[in-house]
Amino acid sequence: MLLRLDPIAFTLGPLTVHWYGIILGLGALVGLMLAIREGKRFGLSPDFFLDLLLFGVPSAIIAARLYYVAFKWDYYGSHPGEIVQIWNGGIAIYGAIIGAIICGIFYTRAKGYPFFRIADICAPSLLAGQMIGRWGNFMNQEAYGGETTETFLRDTLHLPRFIVDQMYIDGLYRHPTFLYESLWSLVGLAILFIIRRLRFLKAGELLTAYFIWYSIGRFFIEALRTDSLAFRGPEWLASLLRGLWSPMNMIFDGQGYLDPAYGNIRISQLLALILVLAGIVFIAVRRASGAAAAYYHDPIVSAKQPAAVAAPGTDEPARNTPEAPVASEAPGNSGVPGVLGTSDASEGPAHPEAPTDPEGPIDPGAPAAPEAAADKPPEAPSEADPALQAEDRGAPPAEPAQDRKQTGDKRENDPED
Repeated sequence: MLLRLDPIAFTLGPLTVHWYGIILGLGALVGLMLAIREGKRFGLSPDFFLDLLLFGVPSAIIAARLYYVAFKWDYYGSHPGEIVQIWNGGIAIYGAIIGAIICGIFYTRAKGYPFFRIADICAPSLLAGQMIGRWGNFMNQEAYGGETTETFLRDTLHLPRFIVDQMYIDGLYRHPTFLYESLWSLVGLAILFIIRRLRFLKAGELLTAYFIWYSIGRFFIEALRTDSLAFRGPEWLASLLRGLWSPMNMIFDGQGYLDPAYGNIRISQLLALILVLAGIVFIAVRRASGAAAAYYHDPIVSAKQPAAVAAPGTDEPARNTPEAPVASEAPGNSGVPGVLGTSDASEGPAHPEAPTDPEGPIDPGAPAAPEAAADKPPEAPSEADPALQAEDRGAPPAEPAQDRKQTGDKRENDPED
C-alpha cells in the first residue's frame, strides 16, 4: 500500500491552505533569520531585513510566475485564469532570483547601502530558501525526474518510504530531483558559511559563489527532469550540453524525456552554464582590475547617514559626530566593532560612554586650568601680586599655585595617562 501525502494542509471555510505555501513561507522565514543574524555583526537592524523581505518575497513570486508563464504561453494564453494559481506550482527559481535581485537593487539604493555588501549577507538566505522550498514541489508531486525503479530508490539511495511512495507518479517511479537539489543546496549552504569567514573574500564574491554553486548542481539535475522549459536551438549547442552532462550516465540511466517538438535545449540548463562561466569571469576581472576594493568583512555604512549636527552657537559641525568612512571605498578590515575579527557589537563610536567636550579634544601637553569655585562664577584675573595682597590683609603670603599643584600638573601633563 502506497503512502500518499495530501497537498492540502487544512481548510478554513472557503479558504484552502496548501503545504506548498506553508513550505515557501517557512523557507522565507529561515532565510530572514539567517540574514538578521549575520547583519547584526555589521550593525544592521533586523527591521532592515524584515522590510527587505516584505518587498522581496512578492517581487520574487511575481517574477518567478511571469518567467514560467512566458515560456508556457501556448497553454496559459488559452487558460488565462490559471496564471495566478501559483498554489498549483509553476514558478521558476531563476525567475524568482531575477525578481529578488531587482528588488534588492532598488531597496539598497534607497537605503544608501552598496548592493553587493547586502547581497553577500543575503546569499546564504537565498540558498536556504531554495533548499526548503523544494519540498513544496515534493508535496505537489512536481519538478520530478524521469523514470527509475523502486529498487534504485529504496536499495541504492536508501530513501525513506514516504519519499519513495510520493515519487510513484502516473504508474511509474520517478527520480526525486527535488531531493537532489535540496541536498545540493544544503551542502552549498555549509560551503557559503565557511567561505564568508575567509579574510580575503571581496565584496560581491559570496553572492557570486552562490550563483556558481547552485548553477553547477542545477545544470546536472535539470537534465533529469521531464518538465523543463525548453526552446529550439542550434544542434551544436544541444550536443555541447549533452556532452557536458554525459559523465552522469555512470549514475543515472540517461536524461529525462524532453519532447523534441517542444525544444531541444533546456533553458535552465543553458542558463546555469552561462552563470557558472560568468561568475568565474566576474571574480577574476574585478580582482585583476582593482574594482573589488571592499572586503566582505569591512564595515557597512550607509551613504545616507544623517548629516553632522552643528555645535550650539556655531556654524561648524559638532566634534562628537564624526563622519563615518564609506566601507566600500576602504579596502581591508578597519577593526570597527561588529565586524568579524573584532567584536560582535553593532557599529558605532568606539567609546560611546566617553563624555563630550564642547570645546573639542583636550591637548595632553597643555597645562591644566585651575578649577572654578562651585558657589560663584569665575572672576577676572587680578593684575596685583597675590603675595602683596596677602601682606596687606596681614595674612602670611599664599603659596604659589605652581608649588601647590605641582604633583597634579605633572600627572595631568603626562601623555601616557
